[in-house]
Amino acid sequence: MSLDVLAHRVYFFFENIIIVYVFTINAIYFFLAAIAFFALPKRHKQFTKVEQDALLKSPLMPGVSLIVPAYNEAATCKESVGGMLRLNYPNYEVIVVNDGSKDQTLQVLVDSFHLYKSARGTTGNIPTKPVKQIYESADPVRLLVVDKANGGKADAINVGLNAATNPLVMVVDSDSLIERDGVLNMVKAYLEDPERTIAVGGTVRSVNDCDVEHGLVRTIRTSSSHLANFQSVEYLRAFLGGRVGFSLINSLLIISGAFGLFRRDAVLEAGGFDHDTIGEDMELVVRLHHLFLDQKRPYRIAYVASPVCWTEVPQSLKILQRQRKRWQRGAVESLWRHREMLLNPRYGVVGMFAFPYFALFETLGPAVEFLGYVLTIIGLVFQIIAPSIAALFFTVSILFGILLSTSAVLLEEYTACRYPSWKHTGRLFFAAIAENFGFRQLLTWWRVQGLIEALRGKKGGWGAMERRGFKVVGQPSQP
Repeated sequence: MSLDVLAHRVYFFFENIIIVYVFTINAIYFFLAAIAFFALPKRHKQFTKVEQDALLKSPLMPGVSLIVPAYNEAATCKESVGGMLRLNYPNYEVIVVNDGSKDQTLQVLVDSFHLYKSARGTTGNIPTKPVKQIYESADPVRLLVVDKANGGKADAINVGLNAATNPLVMVVDSDSLIERDGVLNMVKAYLEDPERTIAVGGTVRSVNDCDVEHGLVRTIRTSSSHLANFQSVEYLRAFLGGRVGFSLINSLLIISGAFGLFRRDAVLEAGGFDHDTIGEDMELVVRLHHLFLDQKRPYRIAYVASPVCWTEVPQSLKILQRQRKRWQRGAVESLWRHREMLLNPRYGVVGMFAFPYFALFETLGPAVEFLGYVLTIIGLVFQIIAPSIAALFFTVSILFGILLSTSAVLLEEYTACRYPSWKHTGRLFFAAIAENFGFRQLLTWWRVQGLIEALRGKKGGWGAMERRGFKVVGQPSQP
């Protein structure tokens, strides 16, 4: 056998391995989406009006402390905090932690909510950067603002955990808007099984170009930015598809740092959020699995689709690149720290399915997919592979991607149906198709960069997120 023939066979072998790999990823995604199609209508119902009224009047509803880490959020903090103070829940407090912002975040909060310096202290014992001052509001609202030295997002959340006075804590990004019944619907999962439930995740959606009034989303619409709409579809695919399936088998490894409910005693027992990782939200969830499985204690980590948190997504490629590289590094760091769980029967379905899935597909997947694009193009140019093999790869990669994205939009219409007209749904369908021709490949390359940075041990902090601000009704949009 000549060297040239051998090289062609080896090339052909690796090309087919990549095709099978990409097919497997997409098949699993599609399977999870199919599970969500049947599970969402049955398991993710909101309270009826009668149930909701009864719960809102009940003195037995568990108290919730909303922890809002903030760093340079002057453009959005007034609206988002104002909205949090108008939530439909009988027993909660809002704790905003200003993590040494360099802009006017603290002053905007002081002026907007009539804050005064308080003598109130903290009760938790998680080590954090020094607290400079605690403020309370002179208005009849349960708002606490903690000003502290900069230490990163995880450190800011830990300060909020120390200051919290309720058994449940909800971590919410300061640029986010929670729907009025969001806390109530999130607590529903806890009420169903309070002894075992230690964490609950909700749905995050794009607020770009939606109308906001008094800190609440009043009119839901798609964005004028294609980049924002691509992310809207991506969020639907991730939340309504993947997380529903993993939640059903109690192997959910990610609860978004923008919107997560935790039992405070469980988080304190686990040591709080880890400030040495960039993906502190995922790392905590994996650590909770690790801790409770090690101790053979019954527990539940759930995802509930109905509570929604609206957040501003990047409309700049530069900021989006930075965000996705950071997310990828966080996933790699989280899995590496708990690598003991990988394919370890001691950790049940988490160790034998969820952990291998995230390690093999979520962290290594972008590198394999990117390699597939490179090998396919080179193979075509130098006539190493037949055009039919290249067509098979692009069919598996792109057409399957279109199927998954359009299925996510259909799932949204079938279940939540949040968009008011077919005009906006049509835009989402267009985005679901168009994202597969350039955008998804760009995300793949950025995730490869994040993987490389993680392997090199790169560290990082909050990262810059250039806020445009919400589209507030009665006010001109931010430039």
